[in-house]
Amino acid sequence: MTFELIARPRRTVAPGVVHVPDWLDLDAQRHLADACREWAAAGPGARRARLPSGSTMTVAAVCLGWHWSPYRYSRTRDDQDGSPVLPLPGWLRDLGRAALRDAYEDPHLTYDPDVALVNLYDGDARMGQHQDREERAPDPVVSLSLGAACVFRVGNTENRNRPWTDLELCSGDLVVFGRENRLAYHGVPRLLPDRDVPDLGLPPGMRVNVTLRVTDLAD
Repeated sequence: MTFELIARPRRTVAPGVVHVPDWLDLDAQRHLADACREWAAAGPGARRARLPSGSTMTVAAVCLGWHWSPYRYSRTRDDQDGSPVLPLPGWLRDLGRAALRDAYEDPHLTYDPDVALVNLYDGDARMGQHQDREERAPDPVVSLSLGAACVFRVGNTENRNRPWTDLELCSGDLVVFGRENRLAYHGVPRLLPDRDVPDLGLPPGMRVNVTLRVTDLAD
């Protein structure tokens, strides 16, 4: 398999929004992919959440730390079997902290995420433009990509319309969005199945996205 040899430089897309290509090396990608497979299979497994409109999301997800269902968090999988949400492991919290510090180029930043959403894309799955606003804390969102490439759309903080910027995210890429653009609308309009993908043991054509957040919620 031939991979792209042209360097993809890091990029500040907008104030507080940073894209760092190839942030995870191959070993780190494989370790995270193995963990995601285990989380997605545990208990009732990953599910496609039902929206208040009655439609069902095309992206399947499993949560760590807090269980997200549209549009709230709980400690139990209320839209599944009511079992306790999986814990957020310390090593993943540490990974998110390192990612934030690297993206913002500040080794002294504090970051203590308490929730991770593991999103599983395949086939025609996509994520519509939305804001991550169920969290009470203003801390940035850290997003890690594995597997199939995609178009990641970063919009504005006012509405789902233009202006927006489309990024091509590949396996191992890091995106952080925070500061004045913490509530920017964003989404995944399509996957890019024709791009080369490293062997991570994922099903062909699957993209996995891990997003870390700080909810500032109490039990």
